[in-house]
Amino acid sequence: MVATSRDVARLAGVSQPTVSRALRGDPRVTAETRRRIAEAATALSYVPSQMGRSLSTQATHRVAMVADLANPLYPLILPAIHDALAARGYGMVLLAEREEDGSGYSPLLDRSVDGVLLTTTRRESALPFELHGRGIPMVMLNRVGGMVDSDSVVADNVEAGRTAARMLISAGHREIGLLAGPVEASTSVDRETGIREALADADIPLRSARVVRGWFGHGSGDAGMRKLMSLEQPPRAVICISDSVAIGALNAARDLGLRVPADVSIVGIDDVPMSGWPICNLSTVALPLPHMAEDAANLLVDRLLGILPDEPVRHIHPVQAMPRGTHSSSTQI
Repeated sequence: MVATSRDVARLAGVSQPTVSRALRGDPRVTAETRRRIAEAATALSYVPSQMGRSLSTQATHRVAMVADLANPLYPLILPAIHDALAARGYGMVLLAEREEDGSGYSPLLDRSVDGVLLTTTRRESALPFELHGRGIPMVMLNRVGGMVDSDSVVADNVEAGRTAARMLISAGHREIGLLAGPVEASTSVDRETGIREALADADIPLRSARVVRGWFGHGSGDAGMRKLMSLEQPPRAVICISDSVAIGALNAARDLGLRVPADVSIVGIDDVPMSGWPICNLSTVALPLPHMAEDAANLLVDRLLGILPDEPVRHIHPVQAMPRGTHSSSTQI
């Protein structure tokens, strides 16, 4: 006969609800109890029925992640999210970013998933408001929205901006440009705030002509760098709102015949793997992205299990300067 959770409970010497809690990763079950239950389940060749569990609990044990698949950050965080959810008995459904009219988001709103990880949220996005109104738990990862206060896991993006600016300031640069990000994204707004604060503290003006605003991709970095370098008085150092932008700027600079960092210094923010490749060797500010992703997944499961306070929880992760080869002292220029 096929073993049931009650059989596992009898063999492990616990109650059937304890077996259920342990198998869905409830942290209230002690490590020793989880070990006994796991050994009993193995001895009985017990396989939990996801369908039966869904029918009895009205839960799907699936979490949706909304991601911009063109962004090089997401291959860094997907494995960490998948593994953290799987360790606690949840599956992951990946949903590509859609336009802000809400098309394509019906799987998030029709209870096909228990909760949602939002990684592409714009500050005025209506999606968090819709999820909140329907009582669907969510965690914002890397960005936050402005319409709803919800659980979130972010890097200290203001400090990331300050750190990027200070790398150039400490090298003696005063003629600095900025390849800024979209005002719709909290990430770029917070980073730009930190950049401007650090420059102001050092009494370094940021001329409006030396600020080019775009999106987070290589194309924005390439086009923005060309625009900055075409100015009558181009900057001698450029802060980029993300590594993708910085790598686009680096390509443009070299295509224009500029030596990096001898002619112009470039600094990014994120520390994606490509930044550390010898061909890029990009000076940047590192965010602990895999750790943030794991934290967000566990935070969402904790919310689903009802073990968090009613008030939204916000985790802010520290950042770290990663000086490499694309910035140098202004006296060397």
